[in-house]
Amino acid sequence: MGSWHNGEPEAERSSLVRMYAVTGGRTAPRSDLAMEALVSSATSAQLGPTYAREYRAISELCRQVRSVAEISALLSVPLGVARVLVADMEADGLVRVYQPQLEAGLPDRGLLERVLSGLRRL
Repeated sequence: MGSWHNGEPEAERSSLVRMYAVTGGRTAPRSDLAMEALVSSATSAQLGPTYAREYRAISELCRQVRSVAEISALLSVPLGVARVLVADMEADGLVRVYQPQLEAGLPDRGLLERVLSGLRRL
């Protein structure tokens, strides 16, 4: 059984520390990124070991178009972390992001239905 530190399992604490290090301590992306934004890999090649394992995992997941919320759930990382990582990857040209079009600040009903359907499949 894993050790505990300050009431948290050591593996969980280590994971949180890693997420903090990977995002540079940031909890919000540098650019506005909606959780329902769709993401696809910008390259067909696998990312090499010079990239963080989270970047490699996101790149592989996004061979199929996925929402930021799906990426968060599939990688078991907080949504804020997924948003930071995806925004950074977009800035580096590693992924393409397709933001939802909002009319008068309200999301499209069809988009909400697709997101809800996707969440139900998880």
